[in-house]
Amino acid sequence: MTAEQSDNIALIKKHIGEYPNFPKKGILFKDIFTALRNGEVCKAIKSVLISYVQENCPDVEVIVGLEARGFLFSLLIAAELGVASVPIRKRGKLPGKCVQQEYKLEYGTDVFEVQEGSITKGQKVLVIDDLLATGGTMDAANKLIQQLGGLVVQNVVIIELTQLGGRKKLETSGSKVHSFIQYDDIE
Repeated sequence: MTAEQSDNIALIKKHIGEYPNFPKKGILFKDIFTALRNGEVCKAIKSVLISYVQENCPDVEVIVGLEARGFLFSLLIAAELGVASVPIRKRGKLPGKCVQQEYKLEYGTDVFEVQEGSITKGQKVLVIDDLLATGGTMDAANKLIQQLGGLVVQNVVIIELTQLGGRKKLETSGSKVHSFIQYDDIE
């Protein structure tokens, strides 16, 4: 990593907002939207993401963004690289025929969907989101991509909450993970 990229990551981290007791008591919410209020931070995020993907995933063909913050970053990367941008959304949000994958939440389950035909057999896919916590949504996204025949090259996030074990969950299932900013404390 270059000195410029290290400086960019430090700038991003400095502007990430923290909201105690959100969405529930005992949680310290890390908010990327707070950082996006600053134009210099937006430029830094773009620089960090594009540099990383170009250096580490040069042959990626599809950028998948996870609902909803991942959409912001997937289009940014895809437009710069001239590759496809595909959303993975919660059930009922996409038109047409979709493939579904259920995943676990703290209290119950939810379902992710992707449109059939949005990823073709053998395509190399990078998955992007703002934050990795328990890994449930990213794991579900990886399974959806595999159902369509895509090859997940890597999962990339801006922020990782290391104590929640998302990386371990993904790596145990064979997925590569990269995060730019790690937090060990979640409360």
